Amino acid sequence: VECSTRPEAFWLAAVLVFFAVIRRELNYLPDLFIPADFLLLSQPYDWWEDCVLTVVYLMIVGLLAYSWRYLLAVLQRVPVSLYLTVAVLALLEYMGENMIGIPKTLGVVIEELSETAIYAIALIYLWRFTLSDYDCPSARADLSHSHAVSHSA
Repeated sequence: VECSTRPEAFWLAAVLVFFAVIRRELNYLPDLFIPADFLLLSQPYDWWEDCVLTVVYLMIVGLLAYSWRYLLAVLQRVPVSLYLTVAVLALLEYMGENMIGIPKTLGVVIEELSETAIYAIALIYLWRFTLSDYDCPSARADLSHSHAVSHSA
């Protein structure tokens, strides 16, 4: 039984998501390196940046839709404790950023540490990620079922 989607599509989508998140975090860099009056083909840098990022976001959505079986398998196999950990860290980040119940100086530290922990978890998970573990979940189930039926007959 052959799988209709390719694992490379899911892997590329995961890498693009990581790129998009890191790019968002480093949004101050263009201001440091690109002059305010920069024009390329009569369009400012911000216009080009928006176009490129829109294409990246559309590619992410398209690749995840194309590889929906992998996405579903990964989402189902991630431990609930990891979801809870990231949710708590995201809540701490939000509280630190908006100084909700946290003093301003400590809030900045909590925000940055929470953010760093979330990115570290994502990077480690992506680094250790093996697509073959998720390869064609429905095809493997069909194959194991047909294999079991053929042995019982």
